[in-house]
Amino acid sequence: MASARFPRRTLCSAAERAAAPGWRSRWDRLKNTKAGVWCRSLLSDYRDACRDVVQDAWARPLRASLMASLVGGGWLCVQLKPDYPSFEARLLEHSTRLGLLSPWTRSAASDGHVQSVAKLRNEGRLRYAGLGLLSVVYRADYDGAAALYEARCSSLAAPWRELPARLLDVGFAGRWWVLDSKMKDYDVNEDEFTHLPPHMRLTAVPGVQQVDENERLHRESWTPPSVDTTDSDSEEGQREDRQ
Repeated sequence: MASARFPRRTLCSAAERAAAPGWRSRWDRLKNTKAGVWCRSLLSDYRDACRDVVQDAWARPLRASLMASLVGGGWLCVQLKPDYPSFEARLLEHSTRLGLLSPWTRSAASDGHVQSVAKLRNEGRLRYAGLGLLSVVYRADYDGAAALYEARCSSLAAPWRELPARLLDVGFAGRWWVLDSKMKDYDVNEDEFTHLPPHMRLTAVPGVQQVDENERLHRESWTPPSVDTTDSDSEEGQREDRQ
């Protein structure tokens, strides 16, 4: 019982102090100080700004929806922005895929790009930079751990205007776009078709009629050939008559 009475007495005494005139006068003096006036003005400004936003959204719903979509899309792009470990993992994955193929089968463009980027990674010359909604990977002239004067001097560093020429990949919405585009048809060697005429190098998606015709020809190729027995019967009859 004593343990239950102690919190009750504490709460009652706190309520009595809050209701006392001295406590109210102390609270009024605190509100009238510079810090209190600044806090009240700040809260008032935020209240007015929120009210204006709600009124403007109610008056212009299409514009409010567009702005909310842009803000939400930007926040989603920031959350899905790929980092440098994801680029390394993607590079090693593509390098493994190409390594499982024969040199006569893999694409020369895909293999050349992946091998060049992997070489820069092994040399420590890859650099990563986050630019808000997207991230970029570019090449540097020296390894980050190199102790050369040219690598340490900030005056000799490459300027930012040379970034487009050094750019290797762009990461956006959870993907590395240049690396993935270079791996398109990575298992097709374009050099095998260089001796063909130009009209045979291009491939197009077959139409519905062409697909049906190919399926019909395929089914007919599995049917046994028919043998006409009328000619053989007539020939046997003529032989019997001659005999």
